[in-house]
Amino acid sequence: MAGSDTAALPVASRPVEGSRATRRLRRRGLVPGVVYGGSDEPKAFEVEAKLLRNTLAHAGAVLDLAIDGAAAEPVIVKDVQRHPVRGETMHVDLLRVNLSQPIHSTVMLELHGADEAPGVVEGGVLSQDTRELNIEALPGDLPDVIVHDVSAMEMNETLTLSAVTAPRGVTLLDDLEETVIATITPPTLEPVEEEIETETEVIGEAGEGEDGEGEGDGETAEDADGS
Repeated sequence: MAGSDTAALPVASRPVEGSRATRRLRRRGLVPGVVYGGSDEPKAFEVEAKLLRNTLAHAGAVLDLAIDGAAAEPVIVKDVQRHPVRGETMHVDLLRVNLSQPIHSTVMLELHGADEAPGVVEGGVLSQDTRELNIEALPGDLPDVIVHDVSAMEMNETLTLSAVTAPRGVTLLDDLEETVIATITPPTLEPVEEEIETETEVIGEAGEGEDGEGEGDGETAEDADGS
């Protein structure tokens, strides 16, 4: 949502306390957070979980953070910690930014059109080798995601970052030629194991047969002596 209007995020300051206090906050429907960067000291805050969820889902890259009703300052989301099972937001980190100065950030890379790619239609396997890109842009130009169409990829083709067109105002920082983003390779065929029939020698039975023959020969010799 680069270039969209910034969304207001009103929060309340909170004392920096231990994990027990943060658990109490979450039980009350609040999410603990911290904002840092710029010339000011880091500040801890709490925000309504529902408000934060809706703001992150619909706002652009830049938020207007207002602590205790003070003047809003532009921030971007630096990190969001979520519960591994329930997916609930456990903590949020915000970074103060200067809207006139470019910053470095990361953005997800999404590949569209894989099912239509000739190499995939022929039975090939498309692998996405790069899922996150390093970029530079003004805070207001930061994209939520960069999308690239791979519907024309052929079998055995390797796609590098040079094929990706960055959004306006965004500079790709990774090596354009060395960064592989996707490949299509033929499917790996598992070798068919041939059943080889082997003659199993039963040692016990063979031994008994041989002993039997020996005993028979001995009996014949004794009979010959006795005759």
